[in-house]
Amino acid sequence: MKASWRGDAVALGRCQLTGLSGFEAAGAGLLAGLALLLVPIGLGLRLLPPAAAFLRRVADRHRTRIAHRSGRPLSPPEPLPDGTSARRTGAAILGDDGFWHDLRWAWLEPLTGGPLASVPPALVGYGAFGALVQPFLWRRLGDGDWYAFVPVTSTPTALAALLLGLAFMAAGLRLSVPVLALHGRLGRRLLSAPRTTELARRVARLTDSRTIALDAHAAEITRIERDLHDGAQARLVALGLTLEQATGMLDTDPATARALLLEVHAASQHALQDLRDLVHGIHPPVLADRGLTDAVRSLSLALDSHLDVEVLASPPPPRLPAPVESAAYFAVSELLANAAKHAEATRADITLAHDGTHLRITVTDDGRGGADPAGGTGLTGLRRRLDTFDGTLALHSPPGGPTTATLEIPCASSSPKTSSSSATA
Repeated sequence: MKASWRGDAVALGRCQLTGLSGFEAAGAGLLAGLALLLVPIGLGLRLLPPAAAFLRRVADRHRTRIAHRSGRPLSPPEPLPDGTSARRTGAAILGDDGFWHDLRWAWLEPLTGGPLASVPPALVGYGAFGALVQPFLWRRLGDGDWYAFVPVTSTPTALAALLLGLAFMAAGLRLSVPVLALHGRLGRRLLSAPRTTELARRVARLTDSRTIALDAHAAEITRIERDLHDGAQARLVALGLTLEQATGMLDTDPATARALLLEVHAASQHALQDLRDLVHGIHPPVLADRGLTDAVRSLSLALDSHLDVEVLASPPPPRLPAPVESAAYFAVSELLANAAKHAEATRADITLAHDGTHLRITVTDDGRGGADPAGGTGLTGLRRRLDTFDGTLALHSPPGGPTTATLEIPCASSSPKTSSSSATA
């Protein structure tokens, strides 16, 4: 219960800051609008680049805040045009979809998002006035003193105002979390990149992911051929030679033949283990037999580390297409390996959820944090794996931890890119 009220209080503070940040958005929108009004006389083209840059910085701060609170990445517009002169840059900005997208948000945020986020703090403030002021000052305020719909003219009505004020305060606290979530959804819709930009990025991403999938497929075939040649095939060849030698000694030297046959038995066991290891690297049997949830639970044993892993899946996701399950399994495996090796974590919590169209996996560890996709920890390769499925990776890893990675993978497997990319797993 205490944790719930503490969370409401934190959300209330965030609502207050969000409501005040609407003034920042209004100022950025006002500057950009002023530059646009001065465009016909030529001065606006010179003022537009710095005004648009300031607007973009303000919008980017809000994008970062929304992405951090929701745990889901928010796609920004393309960078603003940069010409050889202020006039040319201003003219290019006039034709930039991202600038107009940011400007629409800056004009709407003070009218929609800001007032919405201000509702819980306003309720708490008005409630505090009724609970803390009315019971003590109602005699001095005269007969015309009203609190909401209660005329405060006596001790009983002052007590009624106190109770009503407490109710307002409780309502403000309880509303802070859903109001903040609603503001985030509105902001995400307004601040996400324009649809034309998203489509262009998706085409480029699909082109890149197709190339990566083909390269990975070729590399996987080469790896399998090499492992077979150097492992199971070499053992089977040696096994055949030893078996032939033992067969020739059955009549002349039975004891030596028996020893050779024991070597053949041991070699066959090693060859079988090599084949099992090879199959496990392609598609783990536990994943095919028991599904994604049980396969993820088995990872703590497979990693051979001291990482304590707890998996929560309520309800467990249904059986998904094999490429999706394989990509999710190996992505979680890589995150756990990074947590144990690089972050020196001792515990990891994994949550699996499925909403009918997307598989959502959250992996949280208690390591030292500071994970960076550009730092060579394997996160870049993980993102490429998810890109093949139009999946996303949102990472929050402040120095000192904890690190939270959120994976989202579309579960439709009918698209060509999905069906052709299972080799990446």
